[in-house]
Amino acid sequence: MIDRNKERQAVPTDPKTGKPYINTVAAVAIAPSGVGAELSGYVAQAVGVIRDSGLPNETNAMFTNIEGDLDEVLRVVRDATMALAGKGYRTGVSLKLDIRPGFSGQIHAKAKLVDHLLNDGDAGDAADAGIHGNDAAPDTAARA
Repeated sequence: MIDRNKERQAVPTDPKTGKPYINTVAAVAIAPSGVGAELSGYVAQAVGVIRDSGLPNETNAMFTNIEGDLDEVLRVVRDATMALAGKGYRTGVSLKLDIRPGFSGQIHAKAKLVDHLLNDGDAGDAADAGIHGNDAAPDTAARA
């Protein structure tokens, strides 16, 4: 089992590609500038590309979260950005990445861990919670 508190993890190899699998959770916000006060229609175009990517994702009021191999996540962010920039819009992108080799399923596991800690009334050391999400690397478990 993976130790969530360990500073370094082994980097698994994706059996399909033979390349290192670098799990990444991204929070991305993509929107054009100078198009008026309401951006939802433009944002929906970018989010549509993300949802069609096949990578696990979820959208909230401020960001869309995406999880997958680093290269795949960055490709999807680029493609979603091009949904607007490719039409000539000045496009802003806010991107935050949590790159954590050896882990997977973190898009949901992180929230479950926090909920567990809050419900137990112990927001202390996460290692004591016993929640590890789907910690298996892609070569030992199916990717979400």
